[in-house]
Amino acid sequence: MMTIQKWAEDLAQLMNPKNIKTNELLKEYTMTKLGGTADVFVMPETEDEAQAVIKYAYDYHIPLLMLGNGSNMVVRDGGLRGIVITFSKLNEIRIDNTKIYAQSGALIKDVSKMAAMESLTGFEFACGIPGSVGGAMAMNAGAYGGEIKDIIISSTVLTKEGEKLVLSKDELDLRYRHSIISQEGYYVLSSWFQLKKGDKAEIDAIIADLTYKRESKQPLEYPSAGSVFKRPPGYFAGKLIQDSGLQGKGVGGAEVSTKHAGFIINKGNATASDYIQTIEMVQRVVKEKFGVDLELEVKIVGED
Repeated sequence: MMTIQKWAEDLAQLMNPKNIKTNELLKEYTMTKLGGTADVFVMPETEDEAQAVIKYAYDYHIPLLMLGNGSNMVVRDGGLRGIVITFSKLNEIRIDNTKIYAQSGALIKDVSKMAAMESLTGFEFACGIPGSVGGAMAMNAGAYGGEIKDIIISSTVLTKEGEKLVLSKDELDLRYRHSIISQEGYYVLSSWFQLKKGDKAEIDAIIADLTYKRESKQPLEYPSAGSVFKRPPGYFAGKLIQDSGLQGKGVGGAEVSTKHAGFIINKGNATASDYIQTIEMVQRVVKEKFGVDLELEVKIVGED
């Protein structure tokens, strides 16, 4: 039977050993500041290292979970068995005329910022999205009327078996909070985006306006998983939660934000169990009051 130590020793032959940690506390890597430990936590420095780790996990039937920027995920208090991988060190961003290339671990807001610096328009909507490029691709992230599908050219991904594929816009099947990436469990390595030349002053003004809207309406002063629920057809999740009288209510150290009802915050001493029970309370009350099922936008993983 393979042990955690054996996994770590094997992986040290495939990647830089300094980027392999055992029994690593995941709350240090999640936006909610929640979560137990990972058996093995790895941060590959190159795409070849990433591919080697994914192939190893597949070959030896070891559970493998991708943790992006930890912005759209709740890790349970019992943590995660197997290997947790993050591409945070794969964060190159470069511009080629009106196209922009970004590796999976680059923050999507940093890509938006670089585009603006080069007077490229089309990426302004992402200026406040806290996730990584990989996470944004997986869920077709969007805000303020823009979505990844509006600007994507292609993505290079790894399959669960470690095979490298280049997927076109059509092959990515980008829809509301959906992609072939999330459907098939692919791992994004990098993406190309198509933008347009614009007026820098106008671009900066749009970003300033969107930043003000975000900062004034979202509880950014507290750890949270961002928008917890998908938009139900014909409704807005935040409005349903607000009209249910749930703002300020929660379990333990978790609470429905009084600033934006679509957010559940960690007031500082929450457990993942508190957070998940608060999610379930919101779903139950909204269903009772309005007959609407709130579907999760965040992903809940790990063991209790």
